[in-house]
Amino acid sequence: MTQVGEGQEAEETSPAVVTFGAPTVGELLAERYELVEHINNDSAGRLVWRGVDVVLRRPVAVVLRYPGGDSATEMLQAAVAASRVIHPNLVGVYDAIDEDDRAYVVREWVDGQSLREMVAADGPLDPARATAIGNAVASALAAVHATGMVHGNLHPGTVMISDDGRVVLADARTDGADSQQNDLRAVGGVLYFALTGHWPHGEAPLHGATAGHGRGEQPDAVRDATGAIAAPRQVRAGVPAYLDDLTMDLLDREIDPPASDVLAAELSRLDIPADEQFLEQAGPLRFTAEPGEEPSPLAAAGGRKVAIGIAGMLAVALVGLLIGINALGGGDDGDKEPVAQPSNSAPASAGGGDEPAAQVRKLTIQDVRIIDPDGDRAEVRNAEKVIDGDDDEGWETNTYRTNAKFGGLKKGMGVWIDLGAPHSVKQLEATLSATGATVELRTGARGDFPSTSAGDKQLVNAYSTVVGPANENGGTKMIFDAFQPDQKYQYLLFWITKLPVKDNGSTWKLGVQEITVQGS
Repeated sequence: MTQVGEGQEAEETSPAVVTFGAPTVGELLAERYELVEHINNDSAGRLVWRGVDVVLRRPVAVVLRYPGGDSATEMLQAAVAASRVIHPNLVGVYDAIDEDDRAYVVREWVDGQSLREMVAADGPLDPARATAIGNAVASALAAVHATGMVHGNLHPGTVMISDDGRVVLADARTDGADSQQNDLRAVGGVLYFALTGHWPHGEAPLHGATAGHGRGEQPDAVRDATGAIAAPRQVRAGVPAYLDDLTMDLLDREIDPPASDVLAAELSRLDIPADEQFLEQAGPLRFTAEPGEEPSPLAAAGGRKVAIGIAGMLAVALVGLLIGINALGGGDDGDKEPVAQPSNSAPASAGGGDEPAAQVRKLTIQDVRIIDPDGDRAEVRNAEKVIDGDDDEGWETNTYRTNAKFGGLKKGMGVWIDLGAPHSVKQLEATLSATGATVELRTGARGDFPSTSAGDKQLVNAYSTVVGPANENGGTKMIFDAFQPDQKYQYLLFWITKLPVKDNGSTWKLGVQEITVQGS
């Protein structure tokens, strides 16, 4: 394959590389690295060789720069920084040496080809392959960003695919000219290129991804009369809507990209063969914790069952405690009822005999998840934020550009709620990010649907009973209080069918900041 330093080949008209003191086949560098074959020269004027580490007997790539010293500082600093990050989707850096008249970096040799070469030879990739490559790149960036560093040189020439299918990211920069956000936007560019064969560099290209690199140049994206790039689905058929939206959102500079670990989690969720999505009833793991935090047990598959089991043990312990208190009470109070006694019957209404009415309180929500039957899992993260007690943070939809009904792509989305056990419910209150949304509250008898697109469709079809309408107070709160007093409820679906328009008047989006349920 063409091993590269900066990920770009030299232009046809590039100045000749300085060759004074240039190495020769068979030369031994640092008494360890034997040069075997001159591969090419990159766009920065560096020589790329295939070599062998004679100590460990493994192939290596050797990138040499003339001269060394101060002029090679950036290259050597980048190599030293990259060597500290070990990840299966990052090219390993083994050594960095400055000999004044020349400097060189020794890194892993990858047998394969770059994404640029792959698409040039075989054409755009199928969506599943593009998603897998995007997942690997985002995972590599998450490892880099976790150290506080920036890659700064992500484009189809630095994404390498080995002959055994491994995807690795090469040739980071440390010149301070880039940001983690631009790294993430570059993931959108890589996805766009993989899906269409075009590079969306535009008038303000991402650093390290400019046009005009001779044989390494990528075709420009298809554009309309205003210069806006066409979405992948407009360029070729068969691109799923969720992947199209994710790619365009990453490229949209008006939309803040997610953190690299969150993006990696989303692409990991999408990078699951369809025939494997039904093996686990609770769906794939939800990667929603902040970096360094332990994931919530409710985020893992089967977490809801664990939570219900704990709640059941606590209930048993409470019953035993009450019975013990009653038995120890003795005396004249022995014939009286305990202070509290669990019952499966509905609470008595006020004035309905000598029994007091059950006290209304805030009910504990045992599990919550996002229901997205038509979107293929692109917006299902952060469900737990709707029950965290913080109105300032919540779950939100993507930004839709076409119309208020999810760009015409979906019938709706929702927040599914499990109260852990049947309860008499008084009301559900939802705090939203904006007014103008259309929402209905549904209820159903089952909660064991898998967390997949097919499972979500089954759930929505099964939840046909509507509790409503909502009482809106003119603000961002919605209150549903039309629950039947003689019924008990465990599963609820906060179902959104229309989004509010954003301030710019041309996009639609909604955030669900908090949901609480009152009952007994």
